[in-house]
Amino acid sequence: MKVAIVHDWLVSYGGAETFVELWLRMYPGADIYTLVYDKKKLAGHFEGVKIVTSPLQRLPFATKLHTKMLRFMPKAFESFDLSGYDLVLCSSSCCAKGVIVPPHVPQIAYIHTPMRYAWDLFFEYRRRSGRLTRFFMDRWMPAIRQWDYISSQRPDTLVANSKYIARRIKKFWNRDAQVIYSPLNTKRFFPAETPRKEDFYVAFSRLVPYKRMDLAISAIKGSGRKLVVIGGGPEEKKLKALAAGDPNIRFTGRADDETLRSCLQSCRALIFCAEEDFGLAPLEAQACGSPVIAFGRGGATETVIDGKTGVFFNAQETGAVQDAIRRFEELDAAGAFNARDIAAHAQSFSEERFRAEFTAAVERTRREIAE
Repeated sequence: MKVAIVHDWLVSYGGAETFVELWLRMYPGADIYTLVYDKKKLAGHFEGVKIVTSPLQRLPFATKLHTKMLRFMPKAFESFDLSGYDLVLCSSSCCAKGVIVPPHVPQIAYIHTPMRYAWDLFFEYRRRSGRLTRFFMDRWMPAIRQWDYISSQRPDTLVANSKYIARRIKKFWNRDAQVIYSPLNTKRFFPAETPRKEDFYVAFSRLVPYKRMDLAISAIKGSGRKLVVIGGGPEEKKLKALAAGDPNIRFTGRADDETLRSCLQSCRALIFCAEEDFGLAPLEAQACGSPVIAFGRGGATETVIDGKTGVFFNAQETGAVQDAIRRFEELDAAGAFNARDIAAHAQSFSEERFRAEFTAAVERTRREIAE
């Protein structure tokens, strides 16, 4: 069976790219089609895989400026000729789902999210943008939304990475989606043989605005508690300025797997303040046996069990995070959180479970097309 994997872009290595690697393990020999590909930044990954890029790859600095090319992405993805394949899989948070596939070829799109900047987060992105960007957003976004809706009707099957995303798919595209949770890498994240907890909290992610790392820092600052901030990104300077004056807040920058795993295994809890589509970080912490203090909206509500594997706060405000930390500490002192039970819960999101559920979805789609 000849398989094509369509992915939005390959310019850095993160959760979406590990997902594509999983598909490559499930469908060895598959080809990848993508908007642009930065071979240097992805050295060591996708070696020996045929990667087909769009015409936008030829533009100067395309791999750095790809997010500015939204207006031209629909045509770029529609330029791919996929008529020679037996199965087309789309990994999409932008335009990858919009490729044109012959009617007899099954097309399954795994939706990480509908375009945030076109739909529910449009006004937030607009507020953070400069005058020129706002001008083009106002001019181009209606046409982008129209194409996004039209192209969402093309895949035979839509799979959402969470119930939260399935609701957004129904809201903006008026389509039903099967929920198959993104898999947890249990080879990277697992509990220590002898669990031992130390008196510090962890916040880790890319340091970008929507992750709301500022809330974790402001909630801890001046409290006497310790916080380890793991990750890098454009917000790093701003966040360090926010933490200035508190020696209990430490920044590690990007950490290797061993360092990250060690911190997650030994911390009191992960503080997770983002509204994520799914969010692997809470699952990774739980896989290491640590509870999570999480914002109670988005994918985290489907992976964290309040009072058993963590606690929620209901507003992205410093006071709400502080209240949740105090509630967590009261429950923790009463013995509410067991590291082995928390890790066992995370195991239910394993790669094996994903493989079985996704393979079944593919086979069902193939049967429906053949009938």
